[in-house]
Amino acid sequence: MSEATEPGSYFVANYPPFARWHTGAVADVERALNAQPADEPLGLYVHVPFCRKRCKFCYFRVYTDVAAADVERYTQALVAEAALAAARPAFAGRELRYVYFGGGTPSFLSVKQLQRLVDGLHRSFGWDRAEEVTFECEPGTLSEPKVRALKDLGMTRISLGVENFSDAILEANGRAHLSAEILRAWDWIRAAGFPNTNIDLIAGMVGETEDSWRRTVERTLSLEPDSVTIYQMELPFNTVFVKDAKGGTASVTVADWPTKRAWVNEAFERFLARGYSISSGYTLVRDPARVHFRYRDMLWEGSDLAALGVASFGHVGGVHYQNAPHWDDYLAAVESGRLPISRGLKPTPRELLIRQLVLGLKRGRLDTQRLVRRFGVDPLVEWAAEWQRLAAEGYLESPVPPVVLSRRGLLEVDSLLPRFFEPAVDEPSAA
Repeated sequence: MSEATEPGSYFVANYPPFARWHTGAVADVERALNAQPADEPLGLYVHVPFCRKRCKFCYFRVYTDVAAADVERYTQALVAEAALAAARPAFAGRELRYVYFGGGTPSFLSVKQLQRLVDGLHRSFGWDRAEEVTFECEPGTLSEPKVRALKDLGMTRISLGVENFSDAILEANGRAHLSAEILRAWDWIRAAGFPNTNIDLIAGMVGETEDSWRRTVERTLSLEPDSVTIYQMELPFNTVFVKDAKGGTASVTVADWPTKRAWVNEAFERFLARGYSISSGYTLVRDPARVHFRYRDMLWEGSDLAALGVASFGHVGGVHYQNAPHWDDYLAAVESGRLPISRGLKPTPRELLIRQLVLGLKRGRLDTQRLVRRFGVDPLVEWAAEWQRLAAEGYLESPVPPVVLSRRGLLEVDSLLPRFFEPAVDEPSAA
């Protein structure tokens, strides 16, 4: 397997892979929505697809240079979609355990738009007792009044998309913000007193060097976030970088996988030395007794997720679904009073087991006994040969319950997960 960073998806976000989802499963989604609620936690994902610029490595459904009227129309559609979803038996009357505003750039919205959106969502999905409400921010879209408004609107976890502190690297990768905006926004965030603050970084961006990465890590340490999330740069096919390279208009050089893993490992060591603890293959936290990730943990353990917005992904009653991936189709459905579901997948019980196994491994510590209780299958027996190979290759600290990945296993976890996939499922392009 190549150690170079080649075009393709590396990060495992779900199982079975999105490529398996299809329009024929919409009927399964409808049946799940009309069934009695599952005995699972319920979360809400709200997709805000607007950005000041498209990052050159971004593969999400986002829109730039949008008219103010289109932003307003979309936020009204989110409120209308929430009402449609909350009326379905599978969601009706259930309390939200977590909420996640993602994008795109949720902080692209104005204070008044945010207030109207949150008020509208509350009419359908209240979250007064939610354990976590996360809001993603791009530094350059924030102002002090907007940060205070986010606190007043009930956001408990603010995640700031920093990625890097080098202005040259930010510009080379198409980020809309520069380092001065990061520092200004962070002062406002700290002053507002959010219970949980997170900074996102990406190791191995175009133009990254060992020295620039170390400076970014040290600068992040100086800000003392409650958590830091570190991704390794990848090049999905539908990104500006890959399209430009294929078209011959630009060449893209990204650090290879061993280099990126070494940089992330170095960052882990620096944060551990400052008292942080490892929470997953990507995340470190200052106080694990206080800082939790309800969105991540509940979703990875099989919670239902009501998904709002264009192209967003949800999960209900054991069935995956995705909303219409294009602007016109999404708005046409919602404005005509229909949920905008475009495709889905009804996994088999074995596929649901694999999903929770591989997503659980991303935390670096797998409670196999929980999976035995839930599915009646012992993963240590079912995949005994795979565990033995992982142990022999140095990816495991402990092959007995609970399974614990070694540091090497944590840093390479996404490349290990396809070992547990069903044979019919293609592996992602990864090192």
